[in-house]
Amino acid sequence: MTYAIEMLNITKEFPGIKANDNVTLQVKQGEIHALLGENGAGKSTLMSILFGLYQPDEGEIKINGQTVQINDPNDANKYNIGMVHQHFKLVHNFTVLENIILGMEDTKNGMIQKDKAREKVLSLSKKYKLNIDPDALISDITVGMQQRVEILKMLFRDNNILIFDEPTAVLTPQEIEELMLIMKDLIKEGKSIIFITHKLNEIKAVAHRCTILRKGKYIQTVDVASTPVETLSELMVGRKVNFIVEKNKPQIGETVLEVKNLCYKPPRASKNVLNDVSFQVRRGEIVCIAGIDGNGQSELVYALAGLIKNDSGQILLKGDDITNLPIRKRSLKGISHIPEDRHKHGLILDYNLAENFILKRYFDSKYQKHGFIDFDKMYQNADLLIGKYDVRSGEGAKSITRGMSGGNQQKAIIAREIEENADLLIAVQPTRGLDVGAIEFIHKQLVSQRDNNKAVLLVSLELDEVMNVSDRILVMYEGELVGNLDPKEIDEKELGLYMSGSKRGEGYEK
Repeated sequence: MTYAIEMLNITKEFPGIKANDNVTLQVKQGEIHALLGENGAGKSTLMSILFGLYQPDEGEIKINGQTVQINDPNDANKYNIGMVHQHFKLVHNFTVLENIILGMEDTKNGMIQKDKAREKVLSLSKKYKLNIDPDALISDITVGMQQRVEILKMLFRDNNILIFDEPTAVLTPQEIEELMLIMKDLIKEGKSIIFITHKLNEIKAVAHRCTILRKGKYIQTVDVASTPVETLSELMVGRKVNFIVEKNKPQIGETVLEVKNLCYKPPRASKNVLNDVSFQVRRGEIVCIAGIDGNGQSELVYALAGLIKNDSGQILLKGDDITNLPIRKRSLKGISHIPEDRHKHGLILDYNLAENFILKRYFDSKYQKHGFIDFDKMYQNADLLIGKYDVRSGEGAKSITRGMSGGNQQKAIIAREIEENADLLIAVQPTRGLDVGAIEFIHKQLVSQRDNNKAVLLVSLELDEVMNVSDRILVMYEGELVGNLDPKEIDEKELGLYMSGSKRGEGYEK
């Protein structure tokens, strides 16, 4: 049988780690082939080899039965291979159209000819229902829209083999459904898709076959329809995974966070993004802010953490007014924050892991020696956290954070923030981009914070996480709280009605 793509016995080593160890992947023409594995299992490395970003130490690549050499992404394009990367490769101050044609520009007398390209982009956009504005700047559009631009970049180049690297990690449930439909449309055209993910329900929804990697090694290729989710997760993690969040009845204590009538209107906006928001979070409970992305959740967290200045209202922490305090003082008073954007607000990517672990405490006497950072203490702390939170990287504490997998970057932030042992833990999308084993571990950590008499404010777009982890759900819609719900008394459908604004709870009627 001739496969569209074959990667045979691929091995790739980096300092301190064998990212791919004799891995084979065979993808049929016109199929969606899932590539499943834990964070750091070697999935992105394998795809970077196929796209020409890395060269394998051993092994061969065949396209339609012919052995090929892919030296760089231009070669990959020549063989009609396209890739949507986990962290998008877009120029933020260029328009959508400029990003799509970048590297493929049609010129006349030294001037870029955009008219033909615009026609092609608009017709592709219409055909695959990827509604985009070609003149919008990348910096002004949502993450979901940016992903559509990445897909259009591949279609514009007439790519037949499409690699999607963790494409749903940054999308809302609605955007994920749209992406699944787009993928199904693409294979009807005879294209082949390699779909990297660790969300098992998504694999079940769209993939035909699935290849599983574990710690850089090939484990098995299975038929998705006949393989239960439990088997997939066990093959991926190497043990049975508990999908149910186990927790005792909450022991509610005093109020830790109180928000009173918070309002915020961004510069140049026509209306408030936060409108008269009031709520409390008490010791011993996990309160979840649920809502469709873009309804004010991010701005609320930024206001609580001190990243933006609210226009009116009050934020009280353990009874003290912290509304006007700078970020460090809030942190020292007892707020930990797992941010939504791990690259922008969570890490300094060119620092190593040990340095990132002490970002919020480098001035603390335990990390100081005669006014300088005590590097021995810093590395001891890092080794402890790496072991406790299973943060995987090639060179341990000395690994530069930029070179780590997205999931392990996330684990590093979670380790730092939970170990702060703060009175209030604000966790925004804490399991975004994590595999089932890591999600199970993070959920246990959140519950353990709550059981240690801390207050936890969780912000999540994952409905099953909202329903399973929280003790109380606050729903945000267009900058206002519209519901204060008990997850035991509602189902996902009813939660969806609140999130879409078609239902409001008692006390939230306007």
